[in-house]
Amino acid sequence: MTNLETRPAEQDCTTTEPHRGIELIIGRDVPLGGVRQITVNRTLPSRNIPTIGAWCFLDRFGPAPAESMVVLPHPHTALQTVTWPLSGTIRHRDTVGSDVIVQPGELNLMTAGHGVAHSEVSRPGSDPLSGLQLWVALPDQAVDASPAFEQHRSLPEIELGRLTATVLIGRLAGAQSPATAYTPLLAAQLTVRPGTSLLDLDPDFEHGLMVLDGNVTVDGRRLAAGPLLYLGTGRDGTELAATGTARMIILGGLPFESELIMWWNFVGRTHAEIVRARQEWQDHSGRFGPVAGAVDQLAAAHGSDRIPAPPMPTTVLKPRRRRGRSSGQSS
Repeated sequence: MTNLETRPAEQDCTTTEPHRGIELIIGRDVPLGGVRQITVNRTLPSRNIPTIGAWCFLDRFGPAPAESMVVLPHPHTALQTVTWPLSGTIRHRDTVGSDVIVQPGELNLMTAGHGVAHSEVSRPGSDPLSGLQLWVALPDQAVDASPAFEQHRSLPEIELGRLTATVLIGRLAGAQSPATAYTPLLAAQLTVRPGTSLLDLDPDFEHGLMVLDGNVTVDGRRLAAGPLLYLGTGRDGTELAATGTARMIILGGLPFESELIMWWNFVGRTHAEIVRARQEWQDHSGRFGPVAGAVDQLAAAHGSDRIPAPPMPTTVLKPRRRRGRSSGQSS
């Protein structure tokens, strides 16, 4: 999906327990844009926590009408997009030739690398549209990788006490996802049944947990659906308890060392990289290429076959940094 927040207001949407390495990140509603407007709830990046491992962006969309997402071709650089639908279906087309239906239970992973463009149009149906869209920042050695797309229709599942884990990316309790990762990462959907379960964690990772539906108590803290609970490094496990069946997502990874600039749909290391990517998109350069078949009657009726880049800000873009390291926030 495309990001319209080129100059996000700096908001402190967290409650903090610094002595325990815990922050509760409260999401904020952001207009996604597109031919048909749709609003998402965004928890990453936040003011204090710009990344969890290499995870640099987390939107939850819906529930919304089945046909509410019509996002024309738009570009990405130096990241991977991860689409995890919870209900409804989306047609994804991109400049590497992919034309697939994105549906619940299937992981859809697009690697932008040097540059890619894609479109997303939800399909009619009786189920509302809802799901997660995440970005993974690529490490320095992979920012110019060739673009690629992979769809994983079968993902490993593992029973862990009173919960079932579906491993989207990385490894959990010996179960390894086939999805490509360029840094040590974890993403898993957890179905938590009534009772208490202990979930082992990699102490070198930082983690984030979000309840999708229901309520879960995490180490004695009640977590309702919506906010993202950040857990810092040094934890070898967490206790999850529920009185009814609930679903949640867990993200994790080694703390990401490179400083990132995120502007519109681009990830970069310098202001100049962002300026160059924007200009090449505006110039229809071969860096991104065309998305075959993406312009349907609805898009044509709105007079455009792609999403134009917004104007660059007048200030120099600076990296997002965690509070306590040094000051500064990207515009």
